[in-house]
Amino acid sequence: MTIYRALGLALFLAGCGAAPAPEADRLSVATGPLPAMQQFSGNAGEAPQRSNADMVRDFLDLSFRLETGRDLPVLTRFEGPMTLRVTGPMPKASGRDLDSLLGRLRREAGIDIARSNSPDAAITVEFISGRRLHGFVPRAACFVAPRVGSWAEYRSAGRATLDWATLTRRDRAAIFIPDDTSPQEIRDCLHEELAQALGPLNDLFRLPDSVFNDDNMNAVLTGFDMLMLRTTYAPELASGMGRDEVAARLPGILNRLNPGGAGRTARFPGPTPDAYGRAVETALGPGAGRGARKVAARSAVNIAQSEGWNDTRAGFAWLILGRLSLTEDPVGAAGALMRAAAIYHNDPLLWVQSAHADMQLAAFALTQGDAAQALGLADRALPRAAAAENAALLANLMAVKAEALDLMGQSAEAARVRLDSLGWARYGFGGDQEVWRQASEIASLSPRNR
Repeated sequence: MTIYRALGLALFLAGCGAAPAPEADRLSVATGPLPAMQQFSGNAGEAPQRSNADMVRDFLDLSFRLETGRDLPVLTRFEGPMTLRVTGPMPKASGRDLDSLLGRLRREAGIDIARSNSPDAAITVEFISGRRLHGFVPRAACFVAPRVGSWAEYRSAGRATLDWATLTRRDRAAIFIPDDTSPQEIRDCLHEELAQALGPLNDLFRLPDSVFNDDNMNAVLTGFDMLMLRTTYAPELASGMGRDEVAARLPGILNRLNPGGAGRTARFPGPTPDAYGRAVETALGPGAGRGARKVAARSAVNIAQSEGWNDTRAGFAWLILGRLSLTEDPVGAAGALMRAAAIYHNDPLLWVQSAHADMQLAAFALTQGDAAQALGLADRALPRAAAAENAALLANLMAVKAEALDLMGQSAEAARVRLDSLGWARYGFGGDQEVWRQASEIASLSPRNR
């Protein structure tokens, strides 16, 4: 996993330069205990809405290349039923999330996988402290490694052991997740890393409907992702097959598994230049100063424009630029955010992304005292944030809505929405202190609190 998930795009305030947060008692529920944590049930993903012809290429690019750009010589997967064990202090909420995920993998991807306590399990999920994980792999929020079954094995393994490109089939893998982050962060790690342990090892910026995309707009496995996993474990394929052999069988496999995609028109979005990925990494990464990050975001926008994109990559570039411009150029930032929103709303495949853009615009409207606009944008995005099972985004949208309602004099309704927001924030952001900090920062956007 790259660093992008840890940085995220849920918060408007990272680039806002908002007024200092109000005192805790400004919030109507701040004097009592937080409400119970809300948690999603893990619904099935919607069937992919794209052409099978496009998804043939997606599967090949996801399965025969690493994120680093190295080509993989053969397809690899686990053969036969699989077991998964958990070691280390897994939070209670994460146990429920893991069981839900395994159930989805069995139902939607047809993968025979079950929990086990055996040290011989094919996949180990080990929870360790963030300090230990990031001290050894500083740029990873969480990650998966082949041929090992524990953190100790990973620490002592040589580079050749951990090289995915030397596998001819998968027999063992270990996923490492910090146990001291938010429940949502842990769940997102479980989804992406277990999917990569089982199947595709690459990420593609062009994908609008997948966790296999470094923009991290999709937090949980989608219908497309489940189709890619079901295809990986189709009986027509086997570990050790080369790219050409797999490519010859994919059209028939996808038409069998996803008949609705057989008649759709192919889009064939162009390849993503490496320069775009480097620009995004710099813009979102912690290593560069604010000025350099903004330059990188502008570079990503320029690449999108020169390529003629009007897809998820273009929207993402404009969204990053808008967030990074808020302090120095709020008018320009609003324009960039509106460009992102226009791209996202113009494509029904980008419904998750459009909720993120609407969150940014709703927060901006709140800072301008435009309660009606903030409320309308929040209400439009809330169902999509809930469908995407993104509690952090859902909590922030509800918090913005509550402040907008307060500005409109609807204090009782504002208090109810704010209380609901805090329940979702407990899942999205974790500890009580972080929940209150996030809530106070959203409150500080309102002119009432400045």
